[in-house]
Amino acid sequence: MRFLSGLLLMVVLGSASAADPKLRVLIIDGQNNHNWKATTPYLKKYLEDCGRFTVTVATSPEKGKKAEMANFHPNLSTTDVVVSNYNGEAWSKELNDALESRVKDGKLGLVIVHAANNAFGPWKEFYKMIGMGWQDAKFGKRPYLDAVGEQKLDEPGQGQGAGHRYTGQFTVTVRDPEHPVTKGMPKEWMHNNDELYDNMRGPIENVKLLATAYSKGTMKHEPMIWTVSYGKGRIFHTPMGHDVNSMKCVGFASTLQRGTEWATTGAVTIPLPENFPTAEKVSLYPEKK
Repeated sequence: MRFLSGLLLMVVLGSASAADPKLRVLIIDGQNNHNWKATTPYLKKYLEDCGRFTVTVATSPEKGKKAEMANFHPNLSTTDVVVSNYNGEAWSKELNDALESRVKDGKLGLVIVHAANNAFGPWKEFYKMIGMGWQDAKFGKRPYLDAVGEQKLDEPGQGQGAGHRYTGQFTVTVRDPEHPVTKGMPKEWMHNNDELYDNMRGPIENVKLLATAYSKGTMKHEPMIWTVSYGKGRIFHTPMGHDVNSMKCVGFASTLQRGTEWATTGAVTIPLPENFPTAEKVSLYPEKK
């Protein structure tokens, strides 16, 4: 009898889980110094493929259309998490304020992909949300790990400004194996050809470093996956994802899926795939035939 009761409970719980609504993702693109028209479909595909999300896309007006940009205001109250593939002209104050307040109140997650961390230089709260991004050496602090894995911090004005002094395949080293996003990942895994962002600058407030990558250009271990706490909100940030080739890496796709879920809920239920890359070998996301 106890067995049947337990079995019934498992069925009920399983049904409730299956009935859970999918998390609502809004990808924002439309301006970028990278090919957002090519990369946004891959971001959308990866998020939809795992079955955890529904995805819509808000595309901004083209650069130089001030009147249209002033009226660009996606409804953030109908989404659970924003994935930014945007690097362009400033948004309206209304949209900035809406993003700030909803993230700070814990009503909205935020995910930053690659050049999205180049955007909005004058918007101070944006850099508090993303932790660090593409700025010159005077802008803020610069974290890195030395050869023995000890975290260091350059002060504003020390060292170089942001760049990508190495491009190619590189090893991602997990620094926090217990975080929900990186839990279960190999200690090291190979990422496909990408720009390895270095010397990221920012306020470095409430930043949790999850993984790094050694740059042959700087001879330092550069931040490669991190999270930020902003009020009650959660932000997931990866500077990986320069183009379609880099996004085809299974490591990138899995990190995006898990990071987006974590930014939304604070937990991760999406498993790592069996073909996750290893320390010796890149793994590419299979194309549908």
